[in-house]
Amino acid sequence: MKSQRVLVPTLVAVVAFLSGGWLLQRGSPGGQNVYQKARLFDDVLTYVAEYYVDSLNEGQLYDMAIDGMLRQLNDPYTTYLRERDLRDLELSTTGNYAGVGMQIDVRDGWITVIAPIAGTPAEALGIQTGDRIVEINGESTRGWDNERAVRELRGPPGTKVKLTIVRPGVPDPLRFEPTRARIHVTSMQYAGALGGGEVAYVSFVNSSISETTAAELSKAVDSLRQRGAKSLIVDLRGNPGGVLDQGVAVSDLFLARGDVVAETRGRAPGASQKFRAERPERWPGMPVVVLVDGGTASAAEIIAGALQDHDRALVLGTPTFGKGLVQTVYNLNGREALKLTTGRWFTPSGRTIQRTTGRQFDPLALRAQESPEAAEEPGQPPDSAASDTLQAFRTAGGRTVYGGGGIRPDVTVRADTLTDGEKEFARALGGNTPAYRDVLTSYALELKGQNLINSPSFEVTAAMRGELLRRLRARGARLSEAQWEGAAGLVAEQLEFEITRYVFGRPAEFARRVSEDVQVKRAVELVTKARTPKELLALAQRPAQD
Repeated sequence: MKSQRVLVPTLVAVVAFLSGGWLLQRGSPGGQNVYQKARLFDDVLTYVAEYYVDSLNEGQLYDMAIDGMLRQLNDPYTTYLRERDLRDLELSTTGNYAGVGMQIDVRDGWITVIAPIAGTPAEALGIQTGDRIVEINGESTRGWDNERAVRELRGPPGTKVKLTIVRPGVPDPLRFEPTRARIHVTSMQYAGALGGGEVAYVSFVNSSISETTAAELSKAVDSLRQRGAKSLIVDLRGNPGGVLDQGVAVSDLFLARGDVVAETRGRAPGASQKFRAERPERWPGMPVVVLVDGGTASAAEIIAGALQDHDRALVLGTPTFGKGLVQTVYNLNGREALKLTTGRWFTPSGRTIQRTTGRQFDPLALRAQESPEAAEEPGQPPDSAASDTLQAFRTAGGRTVYGGGGIRPDVTVRADTLTDGEKEFARALGGNTPAYRDVLTSYALELKGQNLINSPSFEVTAAMRGELLRRLRARGARLSEAQWEGAAGLVAEQLEFEITRYVFGRPAEFARRVSEDVQVKRAVELVTKARTPKELLALAQRPAQD
């Protein structure tokens, strides 16, 4: 590569530097100006392009320079988004893509339908949970991974894709030719009634806060209330967040007009502002529990924090992740973008949720949350857990809450953990874990094809577990009877969920999982004891449960 070829794009970069040069020059170490730095960069780029042992083109060098600059920010949330990354971001924030509309995963070496999405071409053609896609456009899918299958299934709306499917209980392969369409993936995973119909339960577990989350929640709760629900559980466990505006919109459903939902502070134009509820509370007086855990982050934490600060909901579970940073996406050329951290967000009481311990310590976040209500002065040591607990704030009703480390629940209830016998089973399974997953699925699909399971309330028998062990050993797993029996409860539960999914569908699987969830059970127990939000919060004064 000749230096002349490198110089032209480098000059473009220098012009870009010059347009904002006064800002860069002010911050340059030792007074060295931006022109000298640009010239230095050009020199280094030229030497690398000319003399590095391996040939690199201009695009690679500039990509490496961008990645290196962003990496030095030590901010995992600031990233350069390539075209594929941008498509993935669009899907997570809008829920929209073009394809046939089904959830898939690899099972036993084949692409398997986990569930068709409601209202899509896949559902319209009758594609079912458990269908095995053995060919796409005439090519065998044996050995494909999810990424390749998704790439082949998606495409421009209006185009067709040919699928060959093997269905349990059907002797001959089935052939479908769905027409791709715009697909919307809802962020709501499940909605149903618990506690004898008096408790509305809406799950956003392991999903995201997308552009339609508030509308989905509103519609689901209205429907369940019409059927007799008097209280509500909103499940945000494992939800990494998403669109800040939707975190505000969800909170708006529960707060009075004018209540502060969140505040953002940053240097960029428009980055510092207060978000307030714009409409009257939709369900006044309804007791609400919000479920959270270590996977609850970002916009999901905005919801939990706002409802906690206004004493509108009881937060139950375990402490949340602690991501109190705001990212803005800047479109660069229509195909790529920069996702840049432009601010921090704060709850209505003034606490930042950005975690301040260990490597994620953020001294600016500690300084930013100074307030008259703080119990201690900021500046606690970064590796001390005390820096988390000593940052005390008050809710609207005078309750004490804490900042600097995610949202702390009002009632702590930990999820079930593995017993010693189950841990030993997992250790013995070792490298055969994928085979165990495949055997669960293949056995469930076989039972579906034989029409042996007739009720969603079926129970896994000892004979069924024995057949599962036989199949697992045939795959090479070396498990003793003692190791297998030590995990009898875990194996039965996992087989129950797998059979329920493939025989009765995803909604039935969710319903069964929820009915056996210890944190959901505790939430139902509390929310059914309270007639008002105030009575519900009073229950939080009792000792927390582990």
